[in-house]
Amino acid sequence: MTSSKPRILQIARLPLPALNTELAEAYDVVVLSEQADPAGYLAEHGAGFTAAVTSAAIGLKADVIAALPDLQVVSSFGVGFDALDIAALKARGIPVGYTPGVLNDCVADLAFSLLMDVSRGVAASDRFVRRGDWTRGGYTPQTRVSGKRLGIVGMGRIGQEVAQRASGFRMEIAYNNRRPIEGSPLRHFPSLVEMAKWCDYLVLTVAGGADTRHLIDAEVLEALGAKGFLINVARGTVVDEAALVDALQNRRIAGAGLDVFEKEPGVPEALLALDNVVLTPHTASNTWETRRAMADMVLDNLGAFLQHGAVRIAVPGTQETNGATR
Repeated sequence: MTSSKPRILQIARLPLPALNTELAEAYDVVVLSEQADPAGYLAEHGAGFTAAVTSAAIGLKADVIAALPDLQVVSSFGVGFDALDIAALKARGIPVGYTPGVLNDCVADLAFSLLMDVSRGVAASDRFVRRGDWTRGGYTPQTRVSGKRLGIVGMGRIGQEVAQRASGFRMEIAYNNRRPIEGSPLRHFPSLVEMAKWCDYLVLTVAGGADTRHLIDAEVLEALGAKGFLINVARGTVVDEAALVDALQNRRIAGAGLDVFEKEPGVPEALLALDNVVLTPHTASNTWETRRAMADMVLDNLGAFLQHGAVRIAVPGTQETNGATR
């Protein structure tokens, strides 16, 4: 018996179990990652799927897109789209829904949590206490945050939320974008290297992808200097990880707070051995409140297209009626 529900190809299980259940209840869903031979399954059954659901972490590759001749829409859980082959989707005129806006607060919260932790040694001093080291002497003085200089790379929605939090700490704030933001009272640095020289903290909230790959390289880290800290809640590919490890090991920068890595879930062993870096497992948006809001947007984008022919919030350039950006 053929289902009357739209056929949806879910590339893999999504991080909120309730969303997986809700998709399965509303649509005729096949989870590609659970097929014994995904490529063989697509070759035999790819025709007929009108929609695909994925996430920023899972993505959608060109070969999968090519195997879905009836694909009309993609709904993605997350704001990053560097793991999706946007060029291939644009070439076929397929809109891509995503979930910006609702995760701004939580990502900015974690960025500032990493900044505070690596500055004051919160996680490291916790380990110090648990090891019993306090009985043998006091903890090494750390770095004050209030009143310092903060440079934001990528002043989009999340960058603006980071700036708002920094203002509460009386920090001097500047940003690096391709172009200045009209009406912004904040200082704009056209040169990333010059901003790195100026600031005490370099916070990354820029989009990932080929255009920003290794944007933070050895030159930028050298400019940040021995008293500077790097905070990354953007994408791991934005940072030259080998150059960062070298800078941390040799104390050419003071420390780093990292939520993202080049080859997740892999983290270089050298980073694990350092006490001047705080590591979190790509959890910036991972709160119950934000994940629920993201799930709702995945469902809304999918439902809006299937009912009205347009997703509610589309990746820029994939649907002419939407101009949303991260």
